[in-house]
Amino acid sequence: MGENGYDVRIEDAPAGWRVVIRDPGGSVVAERPCRDGAEARTFASTVRQHIYWLSPEKFREYYRV
Repeated sequence: MGENGYDVRIEDAPAGWRVVIRDPGGSVVAERPCRDGAEARTFASTVRQHIYWLSPEKFREYYRV
């Protein structure tokens, strides 16, 4: 879990890859389908950086969660 309580995971979905963002309670608050593993890893890496750098309020505002 990140500095602000949010977490990001890469999942292998039936239709391809997806990245999910979970709130501090563990609920999925956002997800993004990706065409391949490289895209999923790149997006998840960006989200992880934002989890670390942004306050919880700014993170929720940026990702609209």
